[in-house]
Amino acid sequence: MAWSWRYETEQGKPLDDGSLPAELFSSRGDAESWLGETWRDLVDGGASRVTLLEDDRPVYTMSLDDPA
Repeated sequence: MAWSWRYETEQGKPLDDGSLPAELFSSRGDAESWLGETWRDLVDGGASRVTLLEDDRPVYTMSLDDPA
């Protein structure tokens, strides 16, 4: 089983331009830890929200808005 993130616009449209990293993870925890370390870079790259995928199945979606 592989875990990955789908990067999306604020309206939920996938960002498919290839400029953001296409990382694959062996566990959900690894994927979530990586996101915690890199979310600001993803926002700088144009992502407003992300969806965690287990293989191709969406698990959850979350905003990348800075709560501060």
